[in-house]
Amino acid sequence: MTEADILKALSNVQEPDLGKDLVTLNMVKDIQINGNAVAFTIVLTTPACPMKDMMQKASENAIRLLVNKEAQVKVNFTSQTTSNRKDNQQVLSSVKNIIAVVSGKGGVGKSTVSANLALALAQGGAKVGLMDADIYGPSVPIMFGVRGERPMMKDVNGKGMIVPLKKYGIELMSIGLLVDEKNAVVWRGPMVSSAVRQFVTDVDWGELDYLVIDMPPGTGDIHLTLMQTVPVTGVVIVTTPQPVALADAKKGIAMFGQAQVNVPIIGLVENMAYFTPAELPENKYYLFGKEGGKKLAEEYELPFLGQVPIIMSIREGGDLGKPAMMSDDPAAKQALTDMASAAVRQIAIRNANLPKTNLVA
Repeated sequence: MTEADILKALSNVQEPDLGKDLVTLNMVKDIQINGNAVAFTIVLTTPACPMKDMMQKASENAIRLLVNKEAQVKVNFTSQTTSNRKDNQQVLSSVKNIIAVVSGKGGVGKSTVSANLALALAQGGAKVGLMDADIYGPSVPIMFGVRGERPMMKDVNGKGMIVPLKKYGIELMSIGLLVDEKNAVVWRGPMVSSAVRQFVTDVDWGELDYLVIDMPPGTGDIHLTLMQTVPVTGVVIVTTPQPVALADAKKGIAMFGQAQVNVPIIGLVENMAYFTPAELPENKYYLFGKEGGKKLAEEYELPFLGQVPIIMSIREGGDLGKPAMMSDDPAAKQALTDMASAAVRQIAIRNANLPKTNLVA
């Protein structure tokens, strides 16, 4: 066996999302051959890659089929999270992907999706931060059980920077960690915009593969401020299946498609899609309508990231400060992991195929 043989065989193995082979994508490194034993490393586009096992099997089969049926193949994995940032990177310079989670209206579970998306990415091995930009209704302190905790400050090159809290392996920042939760945040638009800017420029986020931003509901000031401040990789839209939520989700889709905004939509999540009682696991009750989010994604030709059912543990986890991704409920974890896997794949496809996002003027 030679290195050329191995590369030729692996040129038949496709990266499922990017539609090209591993060799063309320069994903094969460190080929080592010793008799019948061959080892090499595949460089993934993200540590949270859900296609890892598929690529491993396909690589082993290609070498045994095309090079040596007696080959003992060892496939190692490393990752280099793809990024499409080509700005001057003065802001959030060490963050590779900035993902905004948005909804047209409140109450559809956007914060629940944001929190569990961030946790699922981190469990996949990525470095993740979660910014709660919902200034008027911050949820992160409750959902992560950090109510009453205050972030520390540190000096970075002569500038005072806020150090995010760390919980369940991810970095957290929320206005709820800076103001007393008994007090309402009664601010006009410019003050809110200033706070969001500070969360971007005055927080020491460090090196991150993904910064997930939980946006306020609607389409307004804070969204424009964020997109004027940082190049958002893409947005995840959350809706429920009911017509009232879908009508508002359409406004969110329209906002990000406007010429002056033009931020890619990574996909759409249908939350509260159906209810399955624990004692009747085969039954699905469509309390808010059936597959409204899925049909909306098809109508606008958007990637559909999946359905998250109504499961008691998802609600309880958020209220008790231990999100569902950290629970022992297999149904809840599976639905949320599938959603995050679909999002990761769409982010990699977006970075490979679409131009960089420009700041909104």
